[in-house]
Amino acid sequence: MERKKKPLVIAILNQKGGSGKTTLATNLAYSFVMDKKKTLLVDSDPQGSARDWNESNQSSIVPVVGLDRETIAKDLEAIWTGYDVIIIDGAPQIEKMCIASVKIADFVLMPVQPSPYDIWACAELVDILKARQEITEGRPKAAFIISRLIKNTKLSQEVHAALEDYKIPIFSSYTSQRVIYPTSAAEGKTVFCEDPVNPAAQEIIAIQNEVMEMINGS
Repeated sequence: MERKKKPLVIAILNQKGGSGKTTLATNLAYSFVMDKKKTLLVDSDPQGSARDWNESNQSSIVPVVGLDRETIAKDLEAIWTGYDVIIIDGAPQIEKMCIASVKIADFVLMPVQPSPYDIWACAELVDILKARQEITEGRPKAAFIISRLIKNTKLSQEVHAALEDYKIPIFSSYTSQRVIYPTSAAEGKTVFCEDPVNPAAQEIIAIQNEVMEMINGS
């Protein structure tokens, strides 16, 4: 029996709530759709924020499924045939779900707001990630990304230095504090829907490019 081809699985994880995971997951998923990649968004958070987002837009610009059990790897394998990319919107504060998502992911992207609380909250996820990498020759690849950056502020400048202590790459791309992110989400849309070349859309494209560069790199 032929083995099903595994799509690229990108897990967006942070154990702290409110770090911008769903915003990043929905917009990044749509950026892959724009690149003609058949993309599935997986909502692994029992609160269902990505599913609520999808419900707000009846046109279903990105298909969304809810898989909020520790069996997420097995459940994904049962449905991923035909997809090129799967984006997992991670659940906060559920260690077993985090571990399961790390195991199935090819790449883990960790959004962190420029806040000391967000930086401190990364410790548990980093431990989970590094434990996995130690037994799988460095897989999945992973990186931090600054979420809701406020440019030219001291805290935003210091967050890089603080994250460097974790010894994990930090993206040069980021999402910044822009009104279009929450307003488009409230309508079940993405930052691309009204103006695909607006600054927020360019931020998401830069993130997608950096993800693929790191995945395809050595």
